[in-house]
Amino acid sequence: MSEARAATEKLHTELHGLGVTSAYEVGDDATISVWIGLVVRYRDGFYRWQEGPAKRRHLGTDPVGCAIRVARRYKELQADIPLWWDDLAREMRGKPVQDYP
Repeated sequence: MSEARAATEKLHTELHGLGVTSAYEVGDDATISVWIGLVVRYRDGFYRWQEGPAKRRHLGTDPVGCAIRVARRYKELQADIPLWWDDLAREMRGKPVQDYP
């Protein structure tokens, strides 16, 4: 098992424990999609995430700390859906399902 795969599995487990049950692995062993526009990647020993156009980096290698920050941000984004989300959802899912987060 690769280092990236092990790191994303640990992160996924931590996210699930924090109630983020919709997260899933994208398939490259290093990326987890938490929500449309909120994606976490493990690279060079660090967890990095992108929310829409903004890129973030967790200042550590621990999946617990990263999962806490990402889960908190996930809940904030769902409570106050950002402007970029509508455009991204429409582009990825099409107009018929744009209201589904």
